[in-house]
Order: sequence, then structure tokens, then C-alpha cells
Amino acid sequence: MHVSREVARRFLLGRQGLWPGRRWRGMRGTAKAMRAMGDLQLDPLQVVARAHDIALESRVLGYRPDDWAILAYARRQFFEAGGWLAVRPIEELPFYRVVMRRERDQPRIRRVVEEHAAAVDEMRAILATGREVVNRDFATSDRVRVESYRARKDSGLALHYLWRTGEAMVARRERFERVYAAAEGIAPPQYLREATDAEADDHLLRRHVGRMGFARLTAVRWELMRDISGAEVTAWRERALSDGSLLEVEVDGLGRRLVLGEEAPILETLTGGRVPRAWRPLETTTLDEVTLLSPLEPAIHDRERTRVLFGFDYLWEVYTPAHKRRFGYYALPILWGDRLVGRTDLRLDRIANSLLVNGLWLEEPATGDEPAFEAALCAGMERFRGFVGAERIEAPGIEVLRRLQG
Repeated sequence: MHVSREVARRFLLGRQGLWPGRRWRGMRGTAKAMRAMGDLQLDPLQVVARAHDIALESRVLGYRPDDWAILAYARRQFFEAGGWLAVRPIEELPFYRVVMRRERDQPRIRRVVEEHAAAVDEMRAILATGREVVNRDFATSDRVRVESYRARKDSGLALHYLWRTGEAMVARRERFERVYAAAEGIAPPQYLREATDAEADDHLLRRHVGRMGFARLTAVRWELMRDISGAEVTAWRERALSDGSLLEVEVDGLGRRLVLGEEAPILETLTGGRVPRAWRPLETTTLDEVTLLSPLEPAIHDRERTRVLFGFDYLWEVYTPAHKRRFGYYALPILWGDRLVGRTDLRLDRIANSLLVNGLWLEEPATGDEPAFEAALCAGMERFRGFVGAERIEAPGIEVLRRLQG
């Protein structure tokens, strides 16, 4: 199957719930959006709103900050796992418990229990009592100091070890800090089982293809948390292509890529110039109203692919030294229709209760002269203002937003 750049863009955006407009609503819709995303990557920075909340706001009508946490911690429909801050569907836990078991053999993880065995045993014993534990419960003066980006005290490192290896889970968060509890007290019993190694590998490889969209099966070692040879990957790929669970497509500018076999009808519909029925938006489209994307947006996380398909070079500059930034500290991509047309640097002034627009950069300056874009930008910014709870928008010097000035 041949896939044009336009179809590829719409496929990547639509399967993530970003195009042609928001199609989910409320808490139930938030759960659907999180499952469509596969991984909800969490980030503690709150310049205008947290990145994961922005990602869900861009997909779900009526989304409120921290609705994801209700689903994860109060309703136990999702769980945190992995070496990065990500939330995944609870029904996938049996496969990830295989990954957690494999984590114990990773040198960096194994070193924790080798060097801090007493702290690990201490935290394990505390969790066994049924108590919820947060690292700040333990005074620094009473603990062994450690040099790790995971923690500064042996208690924190021990808790992180127990979480990574599956003995502990995140019960909730306080001020965004993890509160741990024994896994048996968190997950529903049916999800605490461990899948077989073969089941886990198959699930995680398919998940990788589904999550990536137009995948290449590279760096899958980190998905499986084990060494896997090229021959093993090739054999799995050929089996999946033979049984139809995978499909190889030719994407303009990218070459041969893999998608899930079940997504073939979607590609065919898009190629025919139609919108899949399940993707139809509830209210406005992305042409009527721009969408501000999260700086950790998974649909554009592959920088090279985004350059090829969208003609847009996006780098989150929050960790770039100020003098090297081309754009702002917290610049968000602007989606209009199926194109990334620019970015805007925002900040929430909590004292003045204002949404500050520090800068707006368009890929094509002429876009700012289009009345349709001006209307769509103002509508999208107004929705975002309501999401962050600001009373007004302040955008000094940005002519295209003049009608929204507070």
C-alpha cells in the first residue's frame, strides 16, 4: 500500500484523537484518549499546564487538569511503570510485570540492591505492613545520601527499585511526588499475574508498532527490556506479516514502514479522501479551531518523521540554554487542519490570573493574514484560556490575537 504525506499526517494525528477534531468528552472520553495514546508521559513542569494535561485537553472536550489521576489512582484503570514517567492501561500490567522482572537483571537497577540492600529490605518491610510511603517521610539526616538522579536518599532509591521491579506500585501522587504501596494493595488481583515471556514479547512488539505508527522495529530492546537479536526481530516480523497482524506500507519520504493490520481500513478510507466514521468530531474541527499540542505530544515525537511529513522541525527547548533557544521556554506546536503551522510560547501568570502569550512564530508569515486562521487561532486560544482557568489573555504586540486582549 502506498501512503501519501497528507494521508500519513492524517493517520498519525487521527489515530491519536487529534484530527479532524476532538471526538471524546468528559471522564469516559479521557479514558478512551489515554488508551488511544498508549503511553501518557507525565512531566512535573507546570509553566502553563503540565504536558500530560495539555495532551489530554487537545483530545477531550471538557477535560480538567488531573482527570487522568482520578482514572489512574482512584479508579485503578491505569498504572505507572517504566524508567520514564508514563501511565498505561491496567489490563497491560501482566505483560509489564515480565518487563519488571527483567529489570532486576539490568546493571543499573541491580546495583541499587547490591549497594543499598539494607534500605531495600527496610522499605520492603514497611510496605508489607500495608502502609503507603512517600520518600519525604524519611528525614535526610537519618538516611544515607546517594548520588543519583532518581533520589538523594537511600530510602528514595530503594522505593524506586521496588517500583521498577514490581513489588511496589504508585498509589497516588502528592504535589506530584509518588506515594508508594505494595503492589498487592493497588492492582486488581487478576492483573497481578505475570504473562509468559513469549506472550509479553509478542504483546510489547505489537504495542510498539501501534504506539509508533509507521514503525521500523528499531531499539525494541528497551521495549522488551532484554537483548533481542536482529534474527529474532525479523522472524517475529515475518510471522506477523504472514498472519495479517502487521502490514507493510510505503510512505512518501519515509520508505517502508509497519502498521497494525487492523489499521489497513483506516488508511484505505483516508486514501479515498474520507474521514473514518469513528473519528468524526463532536464539535469543531481543527480547521475551525486550532489545537495547541503538548510539548511531549506522541504523534510528533519522532523529530525526523515530523520534518518529513509535516515540514516542521520541533524541539522542546525547555532544557536548551536560554541563549541557544530559537523559540520560547515552553513553546507549543499549533495544529491547524492537518498541518503544524507554528508555535506559541505561553505562561500562566497565577497572580494576575492571565494567560501570557510571550511569542508566536508561524512557519509561513502569510498564514497570519488569513482571516480563517485568525478566527481559528483566537478560538483555540480562548478554549485553552478556559482550560488553564485564566480570566484573560495578554498578547502584547501579537496582532493576530488583538481581539482577545484582556
